[in-house]
Amino acid sequence: MSIFELITIFEQERNEPPESINALLDFYQRQYITGNIDVCHYRKIYHYLHRQGAISAHEYT
Repeated sequence: MSIFELITIFEQERNEPPESINALLDFYQRQYITGNIDVCHYRKIYHYLHRQGAISAHEYT
């Protein structure tokens, strides 16, 4: 899965582009929490976005 695919899914769901890569990660975290994606898929997305520099809202201290 590429960043472009992740953004496209976000845009289709939210009808707007993500404000940042962090917003994209938060979106996929919500998708996982609500049961829209499974844990395996979520972990792949999380690690991919994290390597791209994304920081989860849950990681801020």
